[in-house]
Amino acid sequence: MTTSRLGIHALVFAGGTTPAEVERIVAETANAGYDLVELSLHDEANLDVDLARTAVEAAGLEVVASRGLAFDADVSSDDTATVARGAALLHSSLETTRRLGGTHLTGALYSALGKYGRPLSTAGRANAVATIRDLAAEAAPLGITLGLEVCNRYETNVVNTAADALRLADDIGHDNVRIHLDTFHMNIEEDDLVRPVHLVGDRLGYVHVGESHRGFLGSGHLDFAAFFRALADISYTGPITFESFSSAVVSPTLSNDLAIWRDLWSDGPELAAHAHAFLSTRLERLDVD
Repeated sequence: MTTSRLGIHALVFAGGTTPAEVERIVAETANAGYDLVELSLHDEANLDVDLARTAVEAAGLEVVASRGLAFDADVSSDDTATVARGAALLHSSLETTRRLGGTHLTGALYSALGKYGRPLSTAGRANAVATIRDLAAEAAPLGITLGLEVCNRYETNVVNTAADALRLADDIGHDNVRIHLDTFHMNIEEDDLVRPVHLVGDRLGYVHVGESHRGFLGSGHLDFAAFFRALADISYTGPITFESFSSAVVSPTLSNDLAIWRDLWSDGPELAAHAHAFLSTRLERLDVD
């Protein structure tokens, strides 16, 4: 476990990715001792990619890109025009990831990020599979891994459990499509935090660690000791990224999409330092055991 890189989501520090925000995000990430920063591409239009890459490299950090789609650009839609807009958005995000120097593009790449009013249709699922299959083929020669983040029922109707994600990845059929587990979502949808990790095994490519209410780690009810032991059981050495949202920092659009109605914290750097110490301690305990 000592070879896992610790990361932090940029939205702990800023709600967007303007040049000034990126400079602050990168500086605070490095100051807190993290190895990588996850940049959400929800604000891609305002992201100066060259500046961001320069800042990340100068700080000695790795970068991961993430995103969800929108209902008018949803690759799991039955409507071909909507799927096409989603595919174009994913293509743009892949190119942005490449230009950033990233090797991971992850998130809800398969659907809009929000509550659906109906179950996923057979045609919609087929559209998502075909779109991500094409994206994976494009990403492979670039050395980029795609992550299928397992999200809860209030944020997608496509992938709610590790088993769902594995089935989707099997149907996509590319080795550079990996599973992305998130303790916040697992707490809602899975029986526990251990069995999904064992089920995914060596197909686990990315991890989000978030508390049951997405606040300070250790202040909720999640069994992180069991989760980290499960990661050790499968010899996971990939990135472990802390993710937390508060309406005090998150962008207005994402606050609405993710139902972030409360200020769970207001001091991003304080939260980041606490999370780094929390995660480092748990990894160190595994090395001693």
